[in-house]
Formats: sequence, C-alpha cells, structure tokens
Amino acid sequence: MKKNFRLLALTGLLSLALGATSFGATLKVGATPVAHAERLEVVKPELAKEGIELKIVEFTDYVTPNLALNDGELDANFFQHYPYLEKFAEERKLDLANAGNVHVEPLGLFSKKYSSLDDIKKGATVAIPNDPSNGGRALILLHNNGIITLKDPTNLYSTEFDIAKNPKKLKFKPLEAAQLPRVLTDIDFAVINGNFAMEGGLNPTKDALVIEGKESPYANIIAVRTKDLDKPEIKSLVKALQSEKVADFIEEKYNGSVVKAF
Repeated sequence: MKKNFRLLALTGLLSLALGATSFGATLKVGATPVAHAERLEVVKPELAKEGIELKIVEFTDYVTPNLALNDGELDANFFQHYPYLEKFAEERKLDLANAGNVHVEPLGLFSKKYSSLDDIKKGATVAIPNDPSNGGRALILLHNNGIITLKDPTNLYSTEFDIAKNPKKLKFKPLEAAQLPRVLTDIDFAVINGNFAMEGGLNPTKDALVIEGKESPYANIIAVRTKDLDKPEIKSLVKALQSEKVADFIEEKYNGSVVKAF
C-alpha cells in the first residue's frame, strides 16, 4: 500500500510539473496568411514537443483578430505592429498587450504605371492604408523620401491635415490595407504593408520604388490579453517565435522582405 501511495504521489507531482510547463495546453493564435501564419507553422512542431497544440486561425483583415482575442475566441494573435495595437486598443477600450516582438515587414511605395519617383506627376493619386497607425506610417515613408513634408514626422498618427508641403499636389485615397494590392492597376501609386504586398505577388525589396529601412519602429508583435502575459504557454510561444530557427527561416524565405526584430 505504501508503494502504491508513493507511486500515486509521484504521479501527482509529475502531473503538476507537466502542467506548469503547459503540457496538454491548446493555443489558438490568429494570423494573416503570408509571413505570420507561415512563421507559426515553423514553430508548431517545437511547441508540440512541450505538449502545446498550436491551432492557427487565419484572418485577412486588421480588425477581426483583435476583437476575437478580446472576446476570448483566440489566445493570441500575430499580424500587427505595436502602434496599431496601441491605437486600436485605446479607441475600443480593449485590455490587450504586446507579449514580444518578432519581425518587421517594411512598408513600400508601389506602382504598376511608373518605375521611378521622378515619374510622379502633379495631382497623382496615392492610396494609403485607412487605419490611423498605418496611414501615418505611409505618410512618414513619403516624408522620409522627400515626396511630401510633414509638420512633425515623429507623429506616428499623422494624417493628410498634418502635411506641411505637398509640391506634387498628390491626392490621397485611404483604403483598407488588404485592398491596396488589388487597386494598384487603377491608381498611380499605393503604399502597401509588406504582408499584403507579398500576398499580392509583389516582392517589396525588388518591386517597391521606396521602402522602409531596417530601423523601422513598426515591429510585428504577438498580442495577448494583458492578464495572460505570464501564462507559460504564451511565454513558450514567444520563445519559439524568437528562436534562431525562426531567424534562419526569415532570412532564407523572404530575402529581406521581412527582417527579424528580436
């Protein structure tokens, strides 16, 4: 009986130990298909070794993943940079947080009609993302390349009303970020997020007329509910996505179109 009791006690302790390392946990993570979901597929086997089943839920927009995370339909999401999360959470009063940086997808200016900035004509139409953070990011890119001048280029949420000089009298057309590659043939230029550019068959490092540098502050992050920041399975997810295996994958897969940020 004593031996059986000891065996049961050891089994109980083992179960507790395994529970502390998230053994048997399931993580539902929302992600956009290109770059983000691909990266999650890379770490899926590593998490499985820790007893964590990773379920990837794909989204094609920038709104639903945060709402699903806040409502408990997801355990984390991986699609956005921190300025976007910060603004989104503030406006909708969501308690979401950054669990860790993973990579930067440089924003680029693309055109199907023109091959150089010198080709920009007066009154040309430039489509930009319609959400506050990426819209401001697009204008900063144009400012940094001498196309426009902003009153304060450090303001991450600059709008058209913050443009001090617009010598080409460009017309700005805010659109949902995911739609930008699809309208590229109908307008003069578009500033497109890296992941949507790649989904649209564009190579940011080859096809963009101008592109953000590696110093971009817009690192893509793993977002979670603030109360879940210290959960073991979340820490395991962050560790896996910030591993050398992922760094090597980024370098080999994207050829500079995606840059690690850890």
